[in-house]
Amino acid sequence: MKKLLGAIALMVGAVVAPATVAAAEAGIPLERAPKSVSDLAALQAGARVFVNQCLNCHSASAVRYSDLRQIGLTDEQIQNNLVFSGETVNDLMKIAMHPADAARWLGVAPPDLSLMARAKSVNAGPSGSDYIYTFLRSFYRDAGKLTGWDNLVFPSVGMPHVMWELQGPRELTKTEVHPVETAAGEATGDWERVVTKYDADGYSVVTRETVARPVQGAYANYDFTPLDVRKSQAYDNQVANLTAFLTWMSEPNQAERRRLGVWVLLYLGLFLVIAWRLNAVYWKDVK
Repeated sequence: MKKLLGAIALMVGAVVAPATVAAAEAGIPLERAPKSVSDLAALQAGARVFVNQCLNCHSASAVRYSDLRQIGLTDEQIQNNLVFSGETVNDLMKIAMHPADAARWLGVAPPDLSLMARAKSVNAGPSGSDYIYTFLRSFYRDAGKLTGWDNLVFPSVGMPHVMWELQGPRELTKTEVHPVETAAGEATGDWERVVTKYDADGYSVVTRETVARPVQGAYANYDFTPLDVRKSQAYDNQVANLTAFLTWMSEPNQAERRRLGVWVLLYLGLFLVIAWRLNAVYWKDVK
C-alpha cells in the first residue's frame, strides 16, 4: 500500500512539475482569468466579441455555429446576431481568407483558435485561459516595430493590437535591473537599472543608472498607465468574456467532464478503502 501511494505521488508530481516550469517560461507572470466557462452570460458576450473582432482573420474550424446552443443561445439569436456572411447555423466557423493569401499578405497565416486555450495550457503553463487573458492585455505601442505594436507575453508578435480602440490609449514603463556586460558579453561586476517609458504613440525614452546588486538578482517590472480608465476597465471585461469563450470553445464539454470526474474520483476513493480493508483481512492470518 505504501508503494502504491508513493507511485501515485510520483505520477502527480510528474504532471504538475512541467506545468509549473512552463508557467515560469512565459516571460511575465500570468494574470488569472476572472471568468469561467460556467458563466453563460460571459460566454455569450465573449461569442459576440469573437465574431466581431477575431473571426475576420482567425477561424474556429472545429466548432459549428450550432454548438453555441450549449451556451444558451437559440438558432434565431445565432443567425441574427453572430452569422454575417451568408452561412447557416449548421456551418463551421470558418473565414473566407485562404491560408496561402494570409501568409502572403501578413507574413504568416493567423492560427485557428478552436483549440488555442488547450494548446496554451500545455505550452505556456497550467492555464491556457490565463495565458490568453494576459496576452490580450499586454499589448503596447512600439514605434520601432513593423506593426507599431509589441506584446510583453509574446515579444515581437506579428499580430497588431486589433482591439486597441476598445482599450484606449495607455503608457508603459519597463524597469529592468541586470548585470552590466561588455560588448564581448563579459560581466563587469556592476549592475544597472534601465527604465524604458513608452508613450501612447509608441515612442520611448530610456534612462540608465548604476545600482547595487539586488538581493533577488536580475528582475523586470512592467507598469501600464491607462489614459482612459473607464475605457480600459470596459476592455478588460470584454477580454475576460472573450477568454472564457475561447476556453469553452477549446472543449465545449469540459464542465460535464469535470462533474463526471468528481464522481469517478469519489468512486475510486471508496474502492481504495474497500480494497485496503480486504487486503488487511486477507493477509491477517498469513505469517
